[in-house]
Amino acid sequence: VQPTPVQRAVFEPASRGKDLVVQARTGTGKTAAFGLPIVEHLVRRSQAAVQTLVLCPTRELALQVSAEIERLGEGRQIKTTAIYGGASMVKQVEAIQDGAQVIVGTPGRVLDHIKRGTFKPDTVRSLVLDEADEMLSMGFERELTAIIDALPKERQTLLFSATLPPDIERMAREKLRQPEFITLSSDAVGALSISHFVYFVLEDKLGALIKVLEVENPESAIIFCNMKVETEIVTAGLRRHGYDADWLNGDLPQNEREEVVTRIRNGSLRFLVATDVAARGIDISHLTHVINYDFPENTESYVHRTGRTGRAGRTGTAISLVSPQSIGSLYFLRLAYNIRPFERFLPSASELKTRREADLVTQVIEAFAAQKAHPDDLRLARRLLSHDQAEQVLALLLRERLGPRETAEEKAAAARRARNPLPPREPAPAVDNAREPGAERSFDRGPRTGGGDRGRGGDRGGRGGD
Repeated sequence: VQPTPVQRAVFEPASRGKDLVVQARTGTGKTAAFGLPIVEHLVRRSQAAVQTLVLCPTRELALQVSAEIERLGEGRQIKTTAIYGGASMVKQVEAIQDGAQVIVGTPGRVLDHIKRGTFKPDTVRSLVLDEADEMLSMGFERELTAIIDALPKERQTLLFSATLPPDIERMAREKLRQPEFITLSSDAVGALSISHFVYFVLEDKLGALIKVLEVENPESAIIFCNMKVETEIVTAGLRRHGYDADWLNGDLPQNEREEVVTRIRNGSLRFLVATDVAARGIDISHLTHVINYDFPENTESYVHRTGRTGRAGRTGTAISLVSPQSIGSLYFLRLAYNIRPFERFLPSASELKTRREADLVTQVIEAFAAQKAHPDDLRLARRLLSHDQAEQVLALLLRERLGPRETAEEKAAAARRARNPLPPREPAPAVDNAREPGAERSFDRGPRTGGGDRGRGGDRGGRGGD
């Protein structure tokens, strides 16, 4: 297996003990980029004490990173444990006392252990801040500062972040020792494997989402909302239209959260409707689409959201429903990261009707595909098709078999929603100032209204995460 660019860039300086600030989006192989130096050079197997601390924004990501480091260190007898909120403190203390050499944890729980004295950080020789911009946006700056200040001054720090906003640069100056910056160009933040599209919506956003799903036909998607209450409203609307959907926000109990996450990961759930905070740390390798029901409130969030698709060599699609108030943010996205979404138009009633007719044809063909017609019946069918009244007769036979057209089309559409979906439509060539079915054009305009980054967003009504 060939190493990814970030793995090639990080391995040598990290193995030498150099402090690094690495700009790398999710899905680029960054866990192995710091995991391999940890297991091969930074941990002394003979020392039964915590030598490396990895901090992650969420429990899900902590578990994933811990499992990956264990996999990379297989056969090297390196003990790794994950510590995070919502799990037994007693078992975590036992794992630390049993000689854990690598701790992967969330800021709140790690600081809790330090304050209780159950984790003494004086033996830590290397610190990894994974998705540092996410941890700061979730409000963990105070916890991170307290943890870093409790660590030995002579330590190595590796900071990984998808974006490099001013607060990350300030942290690098204050907490790292002459760090080397491994910075992807802004162009590379928006992965080339992801196609970006926007639909401009004036009103009835839920109705617009239903139309988009019907014409785009995603295999799987995370649908992002900016507020908790919207996740439940949107999920209810999707279910009313026959879509397999569930919601995730900070109010969901941990056991129910884990059940929903398991379903979206194993492919038994098609659409997950979530807030930024609730979806952080969820790694779904097969995700084909990310849909911004609400446009994110800052450009960094857009990068994190859309980076969940187009991973591990796959292609992905990012779709945003954009209201007039969000056009300014869309413009600043282009300025900050050179991401230029193409504009698509909501399907008209006639386009939806054509799509539903196609569903009906597919349903009729599939209903009889496994059956073999008798030769006598085939001869009769050929004679019928040569008659000038053939279309009229066939139409009446279909109506008798399927019922009224509107009902039949809706049943066919519902069947398509319920079964394994068809491949999503191919992007059409960009056109300018034309309104044709399926047409798109590059969004390249100045802001008509609103501002740029309007402050950090998230799961309004509670921090969550740890």
